[in-house]
Amino acid sequence: MIPIILDFTVSDVLNLTTTFLVSYLFGSIPFAYLIVKMVNGENITTHGSGNVGAMNVRRTTDSWGWFTVAMVADALKGFIPVIAAFFLAGWNVGPSDLMARLTIEGLSEFDVTRIAMQAGVFGAVMGHNYSLFMAFFRQRFARTGKGLATGAGALLAYDWRYFIAVVVIGLATIAITRYMMAGQVAGAATLPSAALVLGSPDWPFALGMGLLVYVAHHKRFIGMLRGREPKFYVNDSMGPRG
Repeated sequence: MIPIILDFTVSDVLNLTTTFLVSYLFGSIPFAYLIVKMVNGENITTHGSGNVGAMNVRRTTDSWGWFTVAMVADALKGFIPVIAAFFLAGWNVGPSDLMARLTIEGLSEFDVTRIAMQAGVFGAVMGHNYSLFMAFFRQRFARTGKGLATGAGALLAYDWRYFIAVVVIGLATIAITRYMMAGQVAGAATLPSAALVLGSPDWPFALGMGLLVYVAHHKRFIGMLRGREPKFYVNDSMGPRG
């Protein structure tokens, strides 16, 4: 039976809260906005879907190269905080215990390190989706992204099995349907499904992450079902905002 450790200390709670907040601020860095400003001086939020993400960099700059740069930068916004949470939360355990947590069995345990990594994932994705820095630029607090690249980077650091499942199913769905929106929603649905298939005790976390990403896609996903989403939406003014 997998042990579930819930007897957190006050120090643990403070550390988890700090992890979430720091991850949120790191995830809030609007790399896509900054890249577009640097490349052509445009405001990315006035183009394409209006999101501050890699695909909208492609729509605004008409460049797959800058899309790749933005994608990697956004993925690192998720990867770095979660990796940092893993090592910082495990500073007081022995080297053998820390290495054990890198194994598949160790990654299934609910301990402070695992919860810290989850806080890092949620914080980074929330930061990308509701960027504090973009709130200052736009003078209002609103959704700024969908959290796909940032979430993928965070999942790679959290548990590579989730990352592989989400990427494979998401890309396969896009290849079959030619709808990027369909692949994105399929990827979000894959996360809790993968947790159940793997018998992982952190399926509530996976479900919460999947819902967080889906909520950001809901409006346009419904639009796709009603025939308002173009296939392979990669160009500016080609499809809906949101």
